[in-house]
Amino acid sequence: MDSCVITCALSGVAANRDQCEAIPYTPDDYASETRRARDAGASVVHIHARYPDGRPSYRVEEYRAITEAILAEVPDIIINYSTGAIGIPMEERVHHITSLKPELGALNMGSMNYAKYSAKRKSLIFDFVFANPFSEITFLLEKMNSVDVKPECECFDTGHIGNVAPLIDMGVIRAPIQYSLILGVLGGAPPDVRTLAHMASLLPEPHTWEVIGISRKQWELVAGAVSLGGNVRVGLEDNFYLPNGDMASSNGDLVEAAARVVE
Repeated sequence: MDSCVITCALSGVAANRDQCEAIPYTPDDYASETRRARDAGASVVHIHARYPDGRPSYRVEEYRAITEAILAEVPDIIINYSTGAIGIPMEERVHHITSLKPELGALNMGSMNYAKYSAKRKSLIFDFVFANPFSEITFLLEKMNSVDVKPECECFDTGHIGNVAPLIDMGVIRAPIQYSLILGVLGGAPPDVRTLAHMASLLPEPHTWEVIGISRKQWELVAGAVSLGGNVRVGLEDNFYLPNGDMASSNGDLVEAAARVVE
């Protein structure tokens, strides 16, 4: 493996500062966290926008303010916007991409149960159906194509990898395909290296891929991805904790830990 691209998912939308004080809320927060991530070795940041009070935002205004602050601080970073949401109109899931034209746009490749279970409580903390039918996938993809934004195909299970095939055949997505293999969400692929290796073996050439490991299993998946020739994503969206079990004080801590694994 000649190189490994590290992406940092800065904030997500599910958690807040009650769970981790380092999660960015304001544009200045996002810029500072991007600087920490970039200095530690990240080349890409994945962005879910928030209002300054921490609530999730799907408005162009927040995405613009956050992106402008980031690029003023770190002009050479690659920007990746989320399009994932539940209960948000389709146009609002993509209008920040068509308006602001980041380099990359996340594209969820299939529907699934999306839940989190607490063994301590013996109950589900949350329980959703994350619907991504082909009609919505192609809608988002056509919008990205209209402004030359490269899709990042987020695959939570093996079937999601297969869902890319008809899009290639239709000519609406062009090689090389960027795949993100996501493991650790209840309802999707379990977070173990054997499953990661199987998913990676299914990817059609030509492609690039990264692993997104959710929760504390992230670190063994990062090591597995590096050994398999993949790229990696870390960040406070996916996991708060360092390999030694301590909570990260910034996204930069997580990127620094990933960079040590890569090296």
